[in-house]
Amino acid sequence: MTTYNAPTGTGGTPTTHTTADGRSMGDIVGDIAKDVSALVRQEMDLAKVEMKQEATKAGKGAGMLGGAGVAGHMALLFLTFTLVFLLDNWMPLELAALIMTAVWGIIAAVLAARGRKELKQVDPKLETTQRTLKEDVQWAKAQKS
Repeated sequence: MTTYNAPTGTGGTPTTHTTADGRSMGDIVGDIAKDVSALVRQEMDLAKVEMKQEATKAGKGAGMLGGAGVAGHMALLFLTFTLVFLLDNWMPLELAALIMTAVWGIIAAVLAARGRKELKQVDPKLETTQRTLKEDVQWAKAQKS
């Protein structure tokens, strides 16, 4: 069986590798691991903040679509009856009802298009997090050199 004996300095004590500032390689590796761990936690916190902001935007768009649906339904119900009875004075009731259906269909389409536009503005890319992650990679590469 072969054994390995560590290099010894004066007096037979094992030597350790230290840097110019007096820290051992183990201390440096430990500091790097601690720094990387802190960096990952900070990036996760940043991602959470960005996701919350984007979720708020999505919620606003969804709320607008929901509100448009309720408002459109109520308006369709009450205003259509009013206008159908008003138009009934000049044309057959059936034609008046058909005209009002077309008018409210157009209004509903406009509201849906606006809500869809709001939802398309949501940006799930987390651009700030991506940028800082790239900076972190560059920093880590510089530390390795």
